[in-house]
This record gives sequence, structure tokens and C-alpha cells, in this order.
Amino acid sequence: MPKRAKVWLSIEQVRQAAEAGDPEAQCYYAICFQTGHNVPVDHREAVKWFRRAAEQGNATAQCYLGYCYQTGQGVDPDPVEAARWFRAAAEQGDPAAQFNLGVCYETGSGVPQSEEEAFKWYLAAAEKGEPQAQFNVGVFYEQGRVVKQDYRQAVKWYRFAAEQECAPAQCNLGLCYELGRGVPQNTDEAVRWFIRAARQGDKTAQHNLGLYYARVEAIPDLDDPRLKELWSGSGEGGSESGQ
Repeated sequence: MPKRAKVWLSIEQVRQAAEAGDPEAQCYYAICFQTGHNVPVDHREAVKWFRRAAEQGNATAQCYLGYCYQTGQGVDPDPVEAARWFRAAAEQGDPAAQFNLGVCYETGSGVPQSEEEAFKWYLAAAEKGEPQAQFNVGVFYEQGRVVKQDYRQAVKWYRFAAEQECAPAQCNLGLCYELGRGVPQNTDEAVRWFIRAARQGDKTAQHNLGLYYARVEAIPDLDDPRLKELWSGSGEGGSESGQ
């Protein structure tokens, strides 16, 4: 039988439940302090309540507490503590924590650097639908890191992430279509994915669209208003895509 979500009718009810030791209330109360929802923003208070919930095994709170240690939000930065709390949540199956633990292993932050461990945790998160993890799994397959290079697998994971509006995955999926890697070469599909990524500000996708537009501009009678619209805004900032 699925577990029913708890409902509190006021922040006072949340506070009372948190002080009575309810870990879900403690985690929610911490989020309120972190975001300023019905209480003043207080990152130290958020850490206090995340810790209380995390110490009772609440995976969401453990992941948030790891993030606080990772970023120094409400507590002194400590990559080892960040990785410890990410691991606690990841081992309970929390996909955000699994992704973050993968990042720790890929970068060697708080743990010994290990691409094998990074891929393991990225894949665990990706299989639960975490889009950034899906993108990273795609990168590992495309580049042949840890796993045998497999463009079809790369396309599969890029597509999963791209359909969740992960802009770098949309850009890389476009590149796969442009180059015929793992899929039949298809310029129209490449442009379609570049457009979706470019609209989110992805600089690489904007650049690729610009190159495409420059190539086709000289062709007589070719007029694609989608490209002209995006080209006019392609100088706007955005996140860079992985290659």
C-alpha cells in the first residue's frame, strides 16, 4: 500500500511536528528556512533541521545536508561531509544524491577520484529518471570512458535527458544526428534539437545553429524563419554543453 504524504495546514503545525521529532516535518521545515517559505530565510536554521531529519535517516534531508556542506550554505564548506551525506541518501536510492555522489567521484571532491564509481552512481540515478545523470551516462558512452564506446547507448541516454529538457543533452543529441553517430544522419533532426537547446540558452547549440544558418544562407529561395528567429538571439548567455 503506498505511503500517504503528510499534510500540514500551517507553518505552525510544521514547526510543532518538527519539534516533536517527525523527520518529514523537520525536512520540510528546513526547506522553508532555506527558501523563505512562510519564514525568514535562515540557512543556519535550515541546516539544523536538515541535520535532525538526516540523523533519523530521511534521505531527502541527507541529500540537502550534503548540498549545504558542498556549497557552504549555512555551514562551513566540507567536501568530505558532503560526500558522506550524499552517500547516505544515495544508498537509500535517492536519485539526486546518487547523481551528486557521482559528481564527487568524477571530480575527486571529498572522495578519491574514480570514474568507475562515478559511472556506477550516474547510472543508478539515470535509471531512476534523473536527467543530468542520464546526460552524463550518455557522455561516458559517447567518449568510451569506463564503458566500451557505444554511440547507440549514448543516443539512448541523451534522448531520455533531452526529452526532460536537459539542454546539454538536447545539444549533444543534435550533434549525434548531425554526425550520424548512433542514429542515421539527419540534419532536420539535428536542427530540431539544436533549436530546443538554444531556446534554453545553450551556447554550443546556438553556435551550431549559427554555423548551420551560415551554410544555408547562400542557398537560393531557402527561408527558415525558425533559424532566423534563433540566430537573432543566439548571442544570449547560457550553459555550455558537454562534447
